[in-house]
Amino acid sequence: MKKEMKNHIEENIREIFDYIGENRQREGLLETPTRVLKSWEHLYSGYKSNPKEILGKVFADGACDEMVVLKNIEFYSVCEHHLLPFFGKISIGYIPDSKVVGISKLARLVEVYSRRLQIQEKMTAQIADTLMEVLQPKGVMVVAEAKHMCMVMRGVEKQDSLMLTSAIRGLFKSDHRTREEFMGHIR
Repeated sequence: MKKEMKNHIEENIREIFDYIGENRQREGLLETPTRVLKSWEHLYSGYKSNPKEILGKVFADGACDEMVVLKNIEFYSVCEHHLLPFFGKISIGYIPDSKVVGISKLARLVEVYSRRLQIQEKMTAQIADTLMEVLQPKGVMVVAEAKHMCMVMRGVEKQDSLMLTSAIRGLFKSDHRTREEFMGHIR
């Protein structure tokens, strides 16, 4: 990042301290703007990766017409509406046609999309759509369950609320038995 831009953003963070009534010269806050920028590099690192390239290495060997499921992939993200975190687990199922991908690539795909500002619904759909485009499977289903700090810390303040989203493509959409099998696997 250009030094000028970095300095400008750090000053903006100090101005936020002023806005909320905090002393920007307080010892604990002196290095906070620099730390915030460093944390943003990690939190928003998904913009630096091409999701399709993550799935670039596919295998014909091992391709089957049975369901492949990876469940409980932990993720952490930030809501684009309030800049507050949401976090949870994602489960992915797909039925290969002629290609499979290493399971770590599925987790990396989740990481790329979760490390961006967005809403959960969009993230869930992007994962499914990318898998459909790159692997061209018979079907894909993605289910995400997350706790949103914008629901917990502000607004309605509902501590135990969880949001569940799904993206259903191909055979998972047209065949209820396939959907039920997937849901059975992730329960």
